[in-house]
Amino acid sequence: MSPLALALLVALAGPAPTNEDCLACHSDPELRSSAGARLFVDAQAFGRGVHGAFGCADCHAGISELPHPEGLPKVDCASCHDDVGREYAESVHGLAAKAGSGDAASCRSCHGPVHDVVPRGDRGSKVNKRNLPATCGACHADPEFLVHHRIPFAKPVEAYRLSVHGRAVERGDPKAASCSDCHGSHGIQPARSPQSKINHFRVATTCGSCHGQIAATFGDSVHGQAVKAGARDAPVCTDCHGEHTILAPSEAGSLVNPARVSSATCGHCHGDERLTDRYNLPKDKVPAFADSFHGLAGRAGSQTVANCASCHGVHNILPSRDPRSTVHPANLAKTCGACHPGAGQRFAIGPVHVTRATETEHALVRFVRVAYLILIPATLGFMLLHNALDFLRKLVRGPRSHASGLSLPRMNLHFRVAHWLVMLSFPTLVVTGFALKYPEAFWAAPLVAFEEDLAFRGSVHRIAAVLLCAACLYHVVHLLAVRRDRRVLRRLLPRARDAGDVAAFFRWALGRRSRRPSFGVFSYAEKMEYWAFVWGTAVMAVSGFLLWFENWSLAFFPTWVTDAATAIHWYEAILATLAILVWHLYLVIFDPDVYPMDLAWLSGRASADHLRALRPAYDRLLRRQGSGDSGEEG
Repeated sequence: MSPLALALLVALAGPAPTNEDCLACHSDPELRSSAGARLFVDAQAFGRGVHGAFGCADCHAGISELPHPEGLPKVDCASCHDDVGREYAESVHGLAAKAGSGDAASCRSCHGPVHDVVPRGDRGSKVNKRNLPATCGACHADPEFLVHHRIPFAKPVEAYRLSVHGRAVERGDPKAASCSDCHGSHGIQPARSPQSKINHFRVATTCGSCHGQIAATFGDSVHGQAVKAGARDAPVCTDCHGEHTILAPSEAGSLVNPARVSSATCGHCHGDERLTDRYNLPKDKVPAFADSFHGLAGRAGSQTVANCASCHGVHNILPSRDPRSTVHPANLAKTCGACHPGAGQRFAIGPVHVTRATETEHALVRFVRVAYLILIPATLGFMLLHNALDFLRKLVRGPRSHASGLSLPRMNLHFRVAHWLVMLSFPTLVVTGFALKYPEAFWAAPLVAFEEDLAFRGSVHRIAAVLLCAACLYHVVHLLAVRRDRRVLRRLLPRARDAGDVAAFFRWALGRRSRRPSFGVFSYAEKMEYWAFVWGTAVMAVSGFLLWFENWSLAFFPTWVTDAATAIHWYEAILATLAILVWHLYLVIFDPDVYPMDLAWLSGRASADHLRALRPAYDRLLRRQGSGDSGEEG
């Protein structure tokens, strides 16, 4: 009913009661209806409100005499606010009210009693920007309400309060988005409705009302164009930033936090097999990135390492074939150069994240993988077979006695110092290195706990690498400076007899020979271990140098060089670690003849009984020299 028609009816019915007439009764705080409803009207509050200039009868129709009967018609706000009334009638709330839902939000639910309604800009208004979370939360923060009406979002209001928008609203920021900015006010529609402000295809427009430039950039991106083309799976703002729980990128829980954006956001779609099949997207990019240094460091919590957005852009993501794309071949040097100055100056940057399953992997990198995948099982198999046969043979025979308690010199101080440095650095390298590969493992947690603020794991790994190199340098300088000790190196050189010793060992271990073979100053097992260590350390040092000083590497070499270095460093680390665990620890600890430990690394001396039984040549050498502490000890 229009205000004009209402006034006409009131005029025909006679003089309407004045506000003073109504307040004669309704100013009584104790006044209640027969049903117990409170009927008190605060005259001062009413006068301050938006309806203060109106008379009671302007809203309360049907009063012809005083006192009026109970059961007056409900106040029809739409009689004045007809445009709002039409919006509300077609909204999710209005339709629910029309269907008879007692939970449907009404004008009173959101604005409060008609006598107390104050302007929206008033801090006390229920629809003031700062108060909207509480107003909407009266229903939408109630778990039972959400379940009853099958609203799938868990704790939407609580999530919003914790968001960057919710906190800004609480601080009083007039530009911060509140509930009505995204969902609308009177004409709220369900998300499935094409008219809804939060419909998938309208989200960018809604967010763009505040973030206009970003929305324009997004609209031109590969994702924005896909949305315009009607692709329901194409990501919009809420897919990447979240819905109610939108956090700043610097916050650890944010979906676009540097440490999470690749796995939780980009990887959510690009790692989905169904989506990659549906839209013909490459399937290898996400797993390849996850296993790269960038991906591993990101998984460990690093805030500075490159993620998907660092290279592909944020809102301006374009296909790599587009000349404007940051990953277009012509732009790769500039993109990579943002973190690695000089990258791509001499060689074009090739494919960045590829897996071994793709043809885009460089042939040399593929060769490295295949070579190590053959070498590691073969080497480990030999070591396990050798030690198992040795252990079983000695188990049957019984451990060799060390009854005399005598010892012979085996390692002088210089050799022991180098060994101590290796003992300190090598395990540290293993733990900190594998912590990069498996950052989610429980044992890696202490190492990666500080990665967001401090590159602790990487720093410790590099310090240990320098220490290992220092140990090797000390060993080299020692051998160059002490002529007598250089003879140890000569006796460690492989000889034809070593092959015969290996064959003799297996005959003895398999029961084809009664007496175990004896050796010279060093057995084939010690020679294998020494030269494997020398080779492995050199390989790890060179590959590690290329990866540590990646800016230099990328400036002077094509990317397949660092890809090959990464593969070599990883597989050689596996091989070296297994060799120490299976080969070296057996020789110095678990071998029944030396158990519980060969203490030459600590005291420099080893069991005389053991050495004389297996290395008679060494015993004769010491006797010939007539010294118990000559430089010939190994």
